[in-house]
Formats: sequence, structure tokens, C-alpha cells
Amino acid sequence: MRVPRVQQGSATELPYPDNFFDAVLTDPPYYDNVPYADLSDFFFVWLKRTVGDLYPELFATPLAPKSQEMVADASKAGGMEEARRRFEEMLTQAFREIHRVLKPDGIAVIVFAHKTTAAWETVLQALLDAGLYMTASWPIHTEMQARLRAQESAALASSIYMVCRKRTTEEIGDYTRVRREIEARVRERLAQFWEEGIRGADFFMSAIGPAVEVFGRYARVEKLSGEAVTVAELLEYVRKVVAEFALERILRGAELSGVDPLTRFYLLWRWTYNHARVPFDEARKLAAGAGIELTAHWGPGGLVAKDGEHVRVRSPMERAKDPRFAARTEFPTMVDAMHRAAALWMENRSAELREHLSATYGENEVFWQVVQAASEVLPEGDKERQILQGLLAGRRHHRRGPSQLPMWGK
Repeated sequence: MRVPRVQQGSATELPYPDNFFDAVLTDPPYYDNVPYADLSDFFFVWLKRTVGDLYPELFATPLAPKSQEMVADASKAGGMEEARRRFEEMLTQAFREIHRVLKPDGIAVIVFAHKTTAAWETVLQALLDAGLYMTASWPIHTEMQARLRAQESAALASSIYMVCRKRTTEEIGDYTRVRREIEARVRERLAQFWEEGIRGADFFMSAIGPAVEVFGRYARVEKLSGEAVTVAELLEYVRKVVAEFALERILRGAELSGVDPLTRFYLLWRWTYNHARVPFDEARKLAAGAGIELTAHWGPGGLVAKDGEHVRVRSPMERAKDPRFAARTEFPTMVDAMHRAAALWMENRSAELREHLSATYGENEVFWQVVQAASEVLPEGDKERQILQGLLAGRRHHRRGPSQLPMWGK
């Protein structure tokens, strides 16, 4: 039986020769999610007292060493931009070391989880710069949704396991062709992920791997102008592909052209984030994938609420209390008409509800498919879900005609 050897050292300078390992498995720091060294201090002081004499070289400092910590911590780097730059440089160097010590046919398995595309841009750029490319990826459920961190947040339930190899070609890819390859590959894998029950924010992040499997085959992907396609542009395109795929499934075949962009955004938000507050940049990217400008829809009467650096989508209950929304007489989008209908149903204002539906989307089948989809993407017990289900239950009365309509009950 072979005895494993454990060493302490820096991932940016591995003490092994070139082409040494058949495989390297690593779970790098998750960008800005966890201050690992600070957390280590709690255990460090007790370990130092109990086993410090057995490993004096590991406990020579008063607390856990922090100067070479690979995290994007703005408080330790003089700002987030510098923290991101430092993290990317160190991660790229660590990946280059993996590339160096791997055998030509070796594999590297890298685990990562983060809800922001900024973190993914950094990791993927480091991976590609190091000469590694993804050959397979899979989301694996690793995080507990009951944990404090996941409550009222957009925290992920899955980590992405990325299987990588050394890139052996210097081929230049044409973006027009590569984009078609990416869409075909992403849609193929998304169909698998959907059947596996992966949903919401995890679904978006799960699509990154299949896209990079295609993108990373090339040393460089170029536009017709000769300009290189960036990882940020790749992820923006992936979001659009995922948004369209998800909406097709959420609406169960309803004609997407009949659903306005703001309503698409609402459905995607509820499906992805539910009622969570989300960093502005992530919200902006989701809005762009749905075809809207986020800033045009917040403020009094709007669908979107901005809380500091975070964004959330208002519920019909909240909008019903907004004087600007209550005073509206025109509803050019389905989500606004649906929220007004939900508010009227909630307040048992049956006559006004019948009049509102007759003047807006009451006879539009796609509208009711949207209401159904919105109710289904929300979790059991959710108040907004219950109201939308009540609205759906009352639809059959609306279709009888005003003379036969009973009260629209709760």
C-alpha cells in the first residue's frame, strides 16, 4: 500500500518537475466569497496549542499567513479592481503550474462556484491564458439551501466541475462559426440539465462549461474585424442562449414573439432568483439577455426596485401599495397588466378586475400562459404564487361573460 505524501506550499510554485502528474484535482478559492485565512485563524490558534510542537514550521506565525492568500478581498488590496487583478494574476500562475506539471495526456479537474459572471470571467480567462481548455463539465449539487448564506439570497446550490486538458492547437476560430457551435453544444447540454432538474441561477452557470468547451478549443476566437472575442462577450452570448432556452421551457411552447421583453425579464428573474436581492451588474446582464434596459424600469411605479448596490423585482402586493402604479390606466406589458389583475383579485375588486382584463389581455391566451408560468416558477407557499393561482382559478368565470360572472373569490 502506497502512503500518500502531504506537503504545504504555494499553488503558484509547485515543487514538481514538468510532465509529472496524470491528474491534478483542485478546488481554488471562490473569488470574493470566503476570507479563508481570516476563518483559519479560529482553528489556527487552537491547533497551535495542541499540535504546534509537532509541526513547528507550520505554526511559526502568530496567526494564519495572509500575504499570499489568493482571494479577491478589496479591504486587503486597496479596492476591488486591484483585488480582482491580483486574484487573476495569481490564479493564472497557479493554472500555469498545473499545465506545467501535467503529462501531455493528463487531466485537471477544477471545481468552482460563484453566482456572478465577473468571477467566472476571471477564472475562465486565467484558465485559457494558462493553455488549458475544458473538455467536459458538470454541475454537482454541493451546497445546502437551508444554510444561512442561501436564505433570501441568490446563492447557488451547485458547484461546476470542469475537466480540462492541455490545449495542443494554435488554431484561430471564426466567431460566426464558433457561435453556432456554442449554441448547438449549449442547447444540447441544457436539455440534459433540464431533465436532471437543474433550475434557476444554477442553470445559467451550468451553461458556462459547455460554451467554454467549444470556445477553449481555439487559441483565439476572432470577429470578422480580426478583433479577439473576450470571455465577457462569450458569457453575454451564453446568457442570451440560456434565456431563450429557459423561456421556451417555462412557457411550454408558447410563442415567445407574443411576450414582451419586460415580461420575459420578469419570468426569468422569478425563475432564476425568486425574490432575492441581486448585485446590480448581474441584474443588468439578465435584463440585457431579455432585451431590456434595467434602469428604465425602476423608481416609483416600476417593476424593479434598487436597494443600494442591489436590485430586486417587486411583487404585485408591493406594487399595489405604490400610488404611481395604482394610478396607471395603460398597461403596455403583460407583467404590468398581470400585477394589476393580481392586486385587484387580492382586494376582491371583482368588477374592476373584469373591466381591467377586458381592456387588456383577458382574451389573450399567451397572457394566461404567462400567468401560469409565473405561478409555477415560484416556490410552494409563496404569497405571490397563491395570488396568481387564485387569478387563474377565476379565469373560467371571466370567460362566461359579464352577465354570468360571480364574485372573483380568493
